[in-house]
Amino acid sequence: MLQHLDSIINLALVEDLGNGDHTSLATIPIDKEGKAHLLVKEEGILAGVPVAVEIFQKIDSKLSVDIKINDGAHIKKGDIVFEVKGPVISILSAERTVLNFMQRLSGVATNAYRLSSLLKGMHTRILDTRKTTPGMRELEKYAVAIGGCENHRMGLWDMIMIKDNHIDYAGGIAKAIKAAKNYLETKKMNLKIEIEVRNMSELEEALETGNVDRVMLDNFSPDDLKKAVDFVNGRVETEASGGINETNIIEYASSGVDYISVGSLTHHVKSLDLSLKAIK
Repeated sequence: MLQHLDSIINLALVEDLGNGDHTSLATIPIDKEGKAHLLVKEEGILAGVPVAVEIFQKIDSKLSVDIKINDGAHIKKGDIVFEVKGPVISILSAERTVLNFMQRLSGVATNAYRLSSLLKGMHTRILDTRKTTPGMRELEKYAVAIGGCENHRMGLWDMIMIKDNHIDYAGGIAKAIKAAKNYLETKKMNLKIEIEVRNMSELEEALETGNVDRVMLDNFSPDDLKKAVDFVNGRVETEASGGINETNIIEYASSGVDYISVGSLTHHVKSLDLSLKAIK
């Protein structure tokens, strides 16, 4: 999944390192060797270890990383995730970039785990969205999966997702669906079609038109969602979206809806408190 990791890290290092870590170069002997470890300061789910290893290697191939805990693990205050050793200037030059990635990704994974745990044993699965940090989508979606939720589409290219603006510009639900079907046939593309509906009338029209794989029931109340899911009765996949969070997600899932998409999985996230500390 992390096919663009190399370019993501390169951009982050250009942003942070520029033409050199002048503070470390000015204060640390060039040949000084040392060690540091990643210290956990807050309980959560770990994500980003492979990213950290790659950053250290890009900074300096002489750095070696001894991994103690892997991605997906439950971590608690005081745990040591890994130990890195080698040229001290290189360790210091990598420090902030390593922490920025690991704190953010562990925060996303922890958030996903908290939500997925609420629906344990239920039919409904939780999806992420495209509401991600620009340039970080691949990594944030990786962290979502680490935390136990599922990835929706990666971008605009891997699914036909007909939303309200598409419907309004296209001239209605039936026209939008027919145009999408025709487009796929003309381009000889095999993509799933999902359409957003805002009420029961639009849902009925979408099902009557046909040629959709999933309906997104947008901003339905829990009661209306249950009616909609019952009406669909398994004819297509169902997805609920809009205003769903950890305070009401169980109520929405109780409708029997197949999926719930939650934008806050990636755009309302508190980074996990981690620290890279020198070992004397």
